[in-house]
Amino acid sequence: MNIFIREYKTQDAEDAAEIWNQVVRDGVAFPQEKELTTKEADNFFKEQIYTGIAENKDTGMVVGLYILHPNNVGRCGHICNASYAVKKDIRGQHIGEKLVKDCIVIGKEKGYRILQFNAVVASNIHALHLYHRLGFIKLGVIPQGFKLPDGTYEDIIPHYITL
Repeated sequence: MNIFIREYKTQDAEDAAEIWNQVVRDGVAFPQEKELTTKEADNFFKEQIYTGIAENKDTGMVVGLYILHPNNVGRCGHICNASYAVKKDIRGQHIGEKLVKDCIVIGKEKGYRILQFNAVVASNIHALHLYHRLGFIKLGVIPQGFKLPDGTYEDIIPHYITL
């Protein structure tokens, strides 16, 4: 698959919303519980510091995305945060890795010094392995920091990397 990452455009809203909503429906990675309409998605993706779109160059299909935004303000405003989503039926093809690597570059270009993930769910082993491989540092464990769709709770493991 010939993947390139580019900046979000309004015409991506429907595809991006569907990919985002797949992760929301799964209920095991994003804190959001409400799916986005196409209009809400367009607004949401535009209000981020940057939204990256993974596109298959051969087919023109949107296959993933990430959002980059401040993690905090003021004296902690040099720390950014991001979320990643890959189309469900093509996960496992290193698209997420391309998204994270692009996000690291863009985060640095935008003037951030640190990329921090606040809530990596402990059962998200693929993300955990990827972040470890890319040099992210674990900050510890927050017991039962994430509520699963069945009402049970799971640990989260915050991570960071210096940009």
